[in-house]
Amino acid sequence: MPERALRGARNSHTFNPMQSAAQHVLIDGGADGTRLALSGQLTLAHIGPLEVALRAMEGPVRVVDLAGVEEIDTVGAYVVCRLARLHDSRITGASPEAGRLLAAVREIDKVGDNHPHRLPVWERVPTKLGEHVFHARSGIYGVVAFFGQILIGAGSLLRHPTRFPLKALVHQMELVGVSALPIIGLMSFLIGIVIAQQGSVQLEQFGAEALTVNLVGRITLRELGVLMTAIMVAGRSGSAFAAQLGTMKLTEEIDAMRTIGISPIEVLVIPRILAATFMMILLGFYASVVAIIGGAVVGQASLGINFVTFLLRIQEVVPTHDLWVGLIKAPVFGLIVALAGCYNGLQVRGNSEEVGRRTTMAVVSAIFAVIVLDAFFAVFFTEVGWG
Repeated sequence: MPERALRGARNSHTFNPMQSAAQHVLIDGGADGTRLALSGQLTLAHIGPLEVALRAMEGPVRVVDLAGVEEIDTVGAYVVCRLARLHDSRITGASPEAGRLLAAVREIDKVGDNHPHRLPVWERVPTKLGEHVFHARSGIYGVVAFFGQILIGAGSLLRHPTRFPLKALVHQMELVGVSALPIIGLMSFLIGIVIAQQGSVQLEQFGAEALTVNLVGRITLRELGVLMTAIMVAGRSGSAFAAQLGTMKLTEEIDAMRTIGISPIEVLVIPRILAATFMMILLGFYASVVAIIGGAVVGQASLGINFVTFLLRIQEVVPTHDLWVGLIKAPVFGLIVALAGCYNGLQVRGNSEEVGRRTTMAVVSAIFAVIVLDAFFAVFFTEVGWG
């Protein structure tokens, strides 16, 4: 069979005399089509120039002959398999070792379906919903167990009051309450301004601008003052609780405390819960007062109601039980926020990414629970005549 073309060349680099560079020869095979004869070392160190030449090759190749190949590795086998697939050719002359290597890499470059099988949406949605409901069971068990640990820790502190972490409690009260006064005061002041301004615009249509005092006083003392404060505390202190305890759990500080006989519930959790519960009462009342002051500023500036008159009018139009409604809801909201933050912080496992995930869960679950409880309180107090 006459030789038709010689496209390969010896590698221009210097090689070991015992090794020969990869070469290729195109031979006219007659009725069988063009045959590509490869020879030399089909290895990573020698196949570079040959691989470039093979990519530039034109025309179909029916047979790839490996009879002259001295040595072949994974890279060489991959190049040969890719060439055979491109030209739809068959491979001949491979040694048993080369055949096993070619079989191992034959499927590596094939394009397949990389998308996993997905159930239809009418099956996938109920399945996912069922999984979430099933896994919620373990979450409920965990919350109940955590609450039980808190009760046990509180009982232990009552039996041994000298162990009570008073300094930790004062420190947490400062962080939760005193440090939050500026941001909560600014938020409440702006909320009071918005309620008074928007309320007066709507009441003006009925000639009842004077009722803006009633609107600002009742809605801030009864609802928005405590609710917005709880949301702010959840985002500020609840997330801090989760991040602090989660980091301590990740660095095994909590395990070290248990090892030396210190209860993390007594030292870390209970001070945070007491601080959030108690300071929410003060912060809720403070937020309501500042919101009323913001409404009085709008009354002075836009409605022609004297600032002092606005405040005196609040005492007349706002029932006393509205104040008690806010003061009753405040510690419950603080307890929920602290429980959500501490529980999620102690559930951190594995890596630092879990800290961020649990911190987010603490804030979201706390805000959700606060809003649900606020709706419950609204219905409850209306039923008992404090509507």
